Amino acid sequence: MTLGGPQRVQVKPRAEMDRSAITGPGRECVPSSSTSSTRKLTIDDFDIGRPLGKGKFGNVYLARIKKLEAIVALKVLFKSQMEKEGVEHQLRREIEIQSHLKHPNILRFYNYFHDRKRVFLVLEYAPRGEMYKELQRCGRFDDQRTATYMEEIADALLYCHERKVIHRDIKPENLLLGYRGELKIADFGWSVHAPSLRRRTMCGTLDYLPPEMIEGHTHSEKVDLWCIGVLCYECLVGNPPFETTSHSETYKRITKVDLKFPKVVSDGARDLISKLLRHNPTDRLTLQNVIDHPWVRSNSRRVLPPTCPAKKS
Repeated sequence: MTLGGPQRVQVKPRAEMDRSAITGPGRECVPSSSTSSTRKLTIDDFDIGRPLGKGKFGNVYLARIKKLEAIVALKVLFKSQMEKEGVEHQLRREIEIQSHLKHPNILRFYNYFHDRKRVFLVLEYAPRGEMYKELQRCGRFDDQRTATYMEEIADALLYCHERKVIHRDIKPENLLLGYRGELKIADFGWSVHAPSLRRRTMCGTLDYLPPEMIEGHTHSEKVDLWCIGVLCYECLVGNPPFETTSHSETYKRITKVDLKFPKVVSDGARDLISKLLRHNPTDRLTLQNVIDHPWVRSNSRRVLPPTCPAKKS
């Protein structure tokens, strides 16, 4: 992922394919192939295209599944690099969690396979790329675009939380944009399936860390509420709300919730952000209330993508 500025740093280093769900611009839903469903995938099953991005442990490529002629993103990770950093468990967790999530605003995980040196993840292709790069290109987003993203991400996280999944690393670098510009949550490397929804691990990105993580308290799914408050601010302003030139100052501003709005932020957006960025997690606006917030309702232009029709029995 691209890192932006001195504060955008990590705090610590860091299923079977449902073929009928592979879709793309102007593509019919692809039927499953009973003849090949039992055979394991290999790299020879793909035509590899241009690189889509680089990461610490490997690269992501545009690819086409030869037999299905379906366009996907192929994430190639090097085992040696992951073993060196001790993050194999994160990859297993990412696969386990993301393979069970099916929502229009969550990047689909279709399958994985591996060879002696590499692990390959077969993912949905998001044609418009990272939100972070789009935000850098535009400088900031207007109310309509930001409110649309807020409705989409709140709905996706509501879906996750109902399944006891906390993402814990919401930020523009981990959000991709689909064919129609719709938001897609990606990168579940820091996410956790926590039946109790209470954790103690400090993780995520410095500017997006909530007070309870910095202060070493247990945390719950409400960390994601803080993160989308930070995200909303960054989308509208162009930089995160507590950004400073040093880590210690950023920590202080977060724990004090030292929130200052430039004039460009509308009253409705200020109200929403202020209700999400609360020191006490239980005081934060619920995800359903984010969706129902007057500023979101009056500005969001969310359009749900078409779905595959149910097969007739």
